[in-house]
Amino acid sequence: PQSETVWRQAAKYGVPRLAYVNKMDIVGADFHRVVAMMNERLGARAVPLQLPIGAESAFVGQIDLVKMKAEIYEDDLGSVLDEEDIPGNLRAEAEAYREKLVEAVSEADEVLMEMYLEGEAPSMEQLMAGIRRATIAGKITPVFCGTSYRNKGVQPLLDAIVDYLPSPLDIPP
Repeated sequence: PQSETVWRQAAKYGVPRLAYVNKMDIVGADFHRVVAMMNERLGARAVPLQLPIGAESAFVGQIDLVKMKAEIYEDDLGSVLDEEDIPGNLRAEAEAYREKLVEAVSEADEVLMEMYLEGEAPSMEQLMAGIRRATIAGKITPVFCGTSYRNKGVQPLLDAIVDYLPSPLDIPP
């Protein structure tokens, strides 16, 4: 209920936002269900920029859909992060979600729409710029995941705040 109230207030004032699905290490964690609920209950255009690798006690990291790399935590406190290729059993899902990401950003951004219609794949920098423009315009809500208690996913979230949300100079008061 509180999330819905805050969401409506942010929508009323045109505040750009992103979402963080926390507690991925807790029993019952379901990233995809949360994304679906954001779309249904909040009327969001929730677009995952990460996919979890595992859930509950098996949560070990996330797939970065912009970089198309797996971020695996090597310790229980989230202080050692290893970036590697996406595991084979998750590759098809990651590619499908990457395609959905590019499509969603292209629908919200004219520069990427032209590239998309011409069959060109955007570079990482072009995609990040498109995500930023679409987020600031309120056309998409990037979604991230992690477990803050174990410090897993926090640094990528902070990086996303810098990369995708506006500075005070970018938007009116």
